[in-house]
Amino acid sequence: MDLSKQEPVVGAERVRLARRTLQRYKAGKANLEKKVIDAEQWYKLRSWECMRRAQPGQVEPVSGWLFNAIANKHATVMDNFPSPNILPREEGDRAEAAMLSAVVPVILEQNDFEAVYDAQVDDKLKCGTGVYGVFWDPGRLGGLGDVCVEQEDILSLFWEPGVTDIQHSRNFFHVTLRDNDLLLEEYPQLEGKLSSSTLDLSQYLYDDTVDTTDKSAVVDWYYKKRVGGRTVLHYCKFVNDEVLFASENEPAYAQRGWYDHGLYPYVFDPLFRMKGTPCGFGFVDVAKSAQEFIDRGNQAILENLLANARPRHFIRSDGSVNEEEYADLSKNFIHVDGNLGQDSILPVQGKTLSSVYVKVINDKIDELKETTGNRDISAGGTTGGVTAASAIAAMQEAGSKLDRDVSRGSYRAFRKVCLMVIELIRQFYDLPRCFRILGRDGAERFVLYSNRGLRPQDQGVTLGVELGCRLPLFDIEITAEKQSPYSKMNQNELALQFYKAGFFDPLAANQALTCLDMMDFDRKEFVTARVAENARQFLQRPRPEPASQETPSLGEPPATRQARERTAVMGEVT
Repeated sequence: MDLSKQEPVVGAERVRLARRTLQRYKAGKANLEKKVIDAEQWYKLRSWECMRRAQPGQVEPVSGWLFNAIANKHATVMDNFPSPNILPREEGDRAEAAMLSAVVPVILEQNDFEAVYDAQVDDKLKCGTGVYGVFWDPGRLGGLGDVCVEQEDILSLFWEPGVTDIQHSRNFFHVTLRDNDLLLEEYPQLEGKLSSSTLDLSQYLYDDTVDTTDKSAVVDWYYKKRVGGRTVLHYCKFVNDEVLFASENEPAYAQRGWYDHGLYPYVFDPLFRMKGTPCGFGFVDVAKSAQEFIDRGNQAILENLLANARPRHFIRSDGSVNEEEYADLSKNFIHVDGNLGQDSILPVQGKTLSSVYVKVINDKIDELKETTGNRDISAGGTTGGVTAASAIAAMQEAGSKLDRDVSRGSYRAFRKVCLMVIELIRQFYDLPRCFRILGRDGAERFVLYSNRGLRPQDQGVTLGVELGCRLPLFDIEITAEKQSPYSKMNQNELALQFYKAGFFDPLAANQALTCLDMMDFDRKEFVTARVAENARQFLQRPRPEPASQETPSLGEPPATRQARERTAVMGEVT
């Protein structure tokens, strides 16, 4: 039997089945796509395009209250930009955890992760869900390959309807539109097999005209399969019915799967969770009703203003007044035919709006602020006569519970991203790479790092029993790399209080360490280690011999005093 003529495991028939599954997933996602597109329009202050259209000639005022609320939330989240701290689960992995704590931030920085995080937070706040993609890109570093972290558009992703966690979906699809000529350059076997996209992808309402006639839909298809009692992840890329790559067709991946971690390489970060979907709803969904009534109320008030500001008149059809001359304010004389009666021309009396309408709009503005947690005090405003800077800062911190909850949700998603990055390092970093690492003291050093310390480790034999292999595992603690000015002020004030209390006096190290053990604050371990190190250096410092061996008549002898000082700092330090 000629093995070279065997049909591939993933061929045209499997791809056609996958395309039908993709169409079913897309149909189940229609309502979400409409909501996401509308949310983008509301964010761009195009709310009148989503609301019922006004009559021609009517004013369409747009106020930025909803935009301001989202912009403030975004600024708060970026003030608390996350930073990973890798912690070992076993004593023998401490050195590897320390290396990962230094290497993973460098990998994220090489991916311009701050811009990725910024875009992901935008989607999360507006549409309710931000999405990360964590991949291995074999083309990076001149073919050596490296980890790739990207922000993904939720309109391009498709999963099984009804699942809350995408990892429970039987299939997962990522669809992108690519130019046909570029596809032919990369995959010459597609010659004569490309046409305009046969998959109708939902699109945002762009200001520019986007032409998709000479583009084809490229589908990244991920699916899970049971192999040898375990679940493995497979990957297939196809255009129309043509397979460009399939991991099941490659002997090296047929049993192993595409990624060893066995997870879809996407991380969803919902804002407010919903049942039956991995997505959430955002601040546009929460506040667009109030924003709509604010805009409609402003429309009615402005129309009344324009109607009253522009003089209008009733003119009798038999009043014989030259209307053109009457409307032209440059005319000094207006001609009439016959007698001019009192009712020939009458001004239209406008109606004065009651102040209750303005109050209703202001109440709607307050409602929008309350429902989004964007109170005046959170943005630095003052109410109730509060003017002291410390009082304003304290009220801002107390009123930022919703902001901290949003940041914590982002931290949970970021933790999953870091775990995926570590797993890709474990699988693909066979060759060492050079990293430039900055220490806490600002000094830089260059290290070579590979996955040698992450591979399964043989635990040897005990009492004639093989203990098998151990896989180094890690926990991840997320802290804020960039903190708000108020948090920095608190941290600086705490350091000054420690200094004034004598925590850094080596003679009081024992008491200081006891007090620090009862406290909880950021970088507590660093402060504790520094206090202990100061005490050790004090103990090791050479002491000058006293000039005279005579014991003074008053006070204790110098030797006794030195012994007492040494004893005072021993305790936990030694």
